[in-house]
Amino acid sequence: MNNQIDASKRRFLTAATSVVGGVGVAAVAVPFVASMLPSAKAKAAGAPVEVDISKLEVGQLIRPEWRGKPVWVFRRSPEVLDNLASQTDMLRDPNSDVTEQQPDYSKNATRSIRDEIGVLVGICTHLGCSPTYRPELSPEDLGPDWKGGFFCPCHGSKFDLAGRVYSGVPAPINLVVPPHYFLDDNHILIGEDAPKGAA
Repeated sequence: MNNQIDASKRRFLTAATSVVGGVGVAAVAVPFVASMLPSAKAKAAGAPVEVDISKLEVGQLIRPEWRGKPVWVFRRSPEVLDNLASQTDMLRDPNSDVTEQQPDYSKNATRSIRDEIGVLVGICTHLGCSPTYRPELSPEDLGPDWKGGFFCPCHGSKFDLAGRVYSGVPAPINLVVPPHYFLDDNHILIGEDAPKGAA
């Protein structure tokens, strides 16, 4: 009987066992790691959304969805734009000082890139209801000072047509302006800021 150990066989068996073990670990790890990545549906839900505004008329509002939330895109008339300046005394944050509610390029009187086009996330900042679009002037249920805006039927919060919250209502802050930019005169990309160097 030969008591000598064959070192080359031992190295081969150790290497072969290590390779087989490594393949086994990879076979288990790959599906596990893949299960933690977002699905294609989840990726699509968070992706930017292109909106065509070529047929958007004055006073009209369209509701695309971005990240599972309604977004309001609407066209304001010159009269509405004039009325925005006259409402500041009734508003909690007329100058949009709560800066996380809008990108820097929307911190202005209309909270928009182009004065006539408003883009807002359609979720009340109180408890997450979706306010209704009420563009009419002085309706009976909202009073003679109402110059158009958004009314939340859940708890009575009111916002003007720039998404600024009225004083004395449950909502504490203005509606959110999502990141967005104009691809051209008729298309908006909601969900990301303009690339650096773009107009």
